[in-house]
Amino acid sequence: MALQIADITGLFHTQGAVQYGAEAINQQQHALQCAHLAERAGSSVELIAAALLHDLGHLLSLEMGTKKPGADDLHQYMAMPFLRGLFTDAVLEPIRMHVDAKRYLCHVDKAYWASLSPASQRSLEVQGGPFTADEAAAFIVQPFATDAVELRRWDDLAKDPTATPPDWAHYAGLLECASVQRPFSVSAAMAA
Repeated sequence: MALQIADITGLFHTQGAVQYGAEAINQQQHALQCAHLAERAGSSVELIAAALLHDLGHLLSLEMGTKKPGADDLHQYMAMPFLRGLFTDAVLEPIRMHVDAKRYLCHVDKAYWASLSPASQRSLEVQGGPFTADEAAAFIVQPFATDAVELRRWDDLAKDPTATPPDWAHYAGLLECASVQRPFSVSAAMAA
C-alpha cells in the first residue's frame, strides 16, 4: 500500500493546486515553503522530507473524496500507511505528531495561539484544542517530539503568497535521499 516517490509527485501535481485551507496559497506552495524553511534551518534530509510531506493526508483525502469541509480529516494519520515502507520513523513520526505539536505549543507558549492564522486557530478547535499540562508533558518526551515542534513552527510560517522556494524537482530528489528504498549505487557501496 506504500506510495512511491513518483506517486507522491503525481499527487502534488494533481491535488497540490487546491487552496491550502483558508490561506492565500495552495497545498503545493505550502509544502514547498515548509520544506524550504526546514532546509534553511540545516535540518536532516528526513526532517526536510517530513516538512514537505506533513500535509500529504489532505491530498489523499481530496484524491479519495473523503474530505469534508469543517471536519477534522485526521490528515496526520491518513498518510501513515501510504508512507510506511518508503520512509523511516525519522520522517513519519514528525508528520504524525505535527498536529499534537500545535496543541503542545498552545499550552507551553502563551503567545503561540495569537500568532496562529485565523484558519489555524479554527482547525485547532476541531483537532482537540490546546493540551493540558499532563498531555503536554507526555507529548514532549516521545521520540521525535522536538522534531515535530520544529516542523510545526515551519508549518505556521509556510503561508506566504510571495515566497519563492525551490521547485518540486529539488525536493523530489531529496525524497529519494530520505527514502529507505534508495536506488542501489555501486559507487556509494564501494565508498562505504
